Formats: sequence, C-alpha cells, structure tokens
Amino acid sequence: MEGCLTVAYNKNRLSIAVDGLAYSMERSHSGLVRSLGKRVGCQSSRGFKSPLLRSKNHSMREKLFIRNRKKKNLSIIVEKHKKQNGLVFIMHGLGGFKEQGHLQIVADAFRQKNFTVVRFDVANSVGEGEGCLENARATNYYQDLEDVIAWSKIQSWYQEPFALAGHSLGGICISMYAQKNPKKVSLLAPISTVVSGKLVYESHKKYDFDDPNVCRKISWLKGLKTTDTKKIKKLAQAFIRDCMKYNLLKEVSKLTMPVLLVAGDRDGTIPRDHIEILYQALPEPKELCIIKNAPHTFRSKKHLRELKKIFLGWIEKYA
Repeated sequence: MEGCLTVAYNKNRLSIAVDGLAYSMERSHSGLVRSLGKRVGCQSSRGFKSPLLRSKNHSMREKLFIRNRKKKNLSIIVEKHKKQNGLVFIMHGLGGFKEQGHLQIVADAFRQKNFTVVRFDVANSVGEGEGCLENARATNYYQDLEDVIAWSKIQSWYQEPFALAGHSLGGICISMYAQKNPKKVSLLAPISTVVSGKLVYESHKKYDFDDPNVCRKISWLKGLKTTDTKKIKKLAQAFIRDCMKYNLLKEVSKLTMPVLLVAGDRDGTIPRDHIEILYQALPEPKELCIIKNAPHTFRSKKHLRELKKIFLGWIEKYA
C-alpha cells in the first residue's frame, strides 16, 4: 500500500509528515540540526527514528518514538557512546520530561564516563509522550519503564547489567525495577525519590485540594496549568490512591547494588526525613548527598554543578 508524504520548509525548520507521523528538524545557532520529532499516528513497534547527530562526548544522538503496552506513544532519546563502557536509563518524575535540566546534567555525567544514555518521556506527562497528566499514575509510569527496557533489549547497544537514574516518581519506579531485577542493575540513583505511597499521603494531608491555588504549592501539580479544582483533585487523589500500593521499604534488602540518594534540603514535595528513612534501611554500598538550599527539582546553576560533581564522583567510584 502506498504511503502519503508531505514536506514543507519554513525558514530554518524542515517539516515532514508520513502517513500520519509529523516530524520536524530545526537548525540551531551553532549550525547543528536539532531533532523536534513528534509522533501523532500509528507506526510499527520498531518506532520512528531521527537522523543521528554527533555530540562532543563521542556519542551519537538519536530520537525515536515507540508504543507502550497500552498502544500509547513514548518519546525516546538515545545517546550511543562510541566507546561504550556502560548503559544507563534516566527517568523523569510526575509532570516532568526527558529534557529537564537536572536530567540532562545526570546524562552528561554518565556520557563523560563512556555510558550510552537513554532518556524517555512516559505517557501521561507533559513531555512528548501520549496522554494527559490527569491520568498519570505510578503504575503506568513503572510499566513504561519496563516497556522501554524491553524494547532496548533488541538494540545493538543494549547490555546488562545497566544503571538506572530517576527523579521523584521516576526514583521509586527505577528502584522497584531494581528490586524485581537486581541482577540486571549495576548502579541505582534515585533523586528526590518517592519512598512509599503512605509517606506521600502523610505529607500531603495538609493541603486543601478545593483551593484553586493548590497547584502553586505542590510542584508535581504545576504541569496541570489549571485552577479547575475538579482536575486537580482527580489527579491528586487518584495518584495518591495508586501510590499507596507501593513501598520501597518492604523489599529494600534486595537493593544490593551501589545506591546513590540525592535530595535538596528545601524539598517541599518529598521531605528530607523520607530520604533518610530509606537511606537507613538500605544495605551497603550506599551514599546520601543532600544539596544545600536546593528544592525538589534542581534548577539553579550552583545546584546543577553540585549534582554533576556528585554523579561524576559516584560513577567513577563504582562503574
């Protein structure tokens, strides 16, 4: 069956549509082509690939889209290192996306240590994954992590064991994966991580979800960009109810690989004592790094520099 191809060029952007798939490339100020692909139609399970772009860290950057088990689109960036010495999957948190500054810093640290880096947008977040934030749950985030790793197994760069890094909800997801598959995971780095649904519930009881301004007070609700209390309550209550099924402390003894916990001492989403409870329960080897004056999501240059320094030292020590 013949396909339909549409090509348009406007200034520095080239747009292509192939059988319902929209894809564009933009020329940056440095003269390199930056991938801006977005998948909007049905494609095969092999996914849609962007051109390979070479970075200064001896890696080739590739962007593509795959389907998860529920037939929703996930967006993936693979930075394959020419001198690959390891593989890491990096996962965002609730309302996050793969290009966030702190995740790029973590990716940079692993690339400098010759790792191939995989970052991805899950479904039901604010990135390029399909779905809406109101439907976000810990369960579907974890399933998307499993699906990305399963897809990776048929790629030429796949290797075991691999490293996992994740922020907030991504932190509990990668940790649950490591508990279920300890032999597959060489390094584990949960950042500002959720520890258990019960602890999340306890820390959020103080909020009035009938207050239309509650999104300004809770970082993981900011992605809703709404004052509609019905939407706010739907996500908050359904998310916490789903989260109640999960507790890292129950099988914490299975996390025998080197674990790095990183958190800010001004985290208003995950209290510092949650991280310390997890740290005390973890077996060795383990490290806990608290970044002074940092919030739940690291954004300032100072905090990002410190985050990178922490990761570079930890990877050097254990990889």
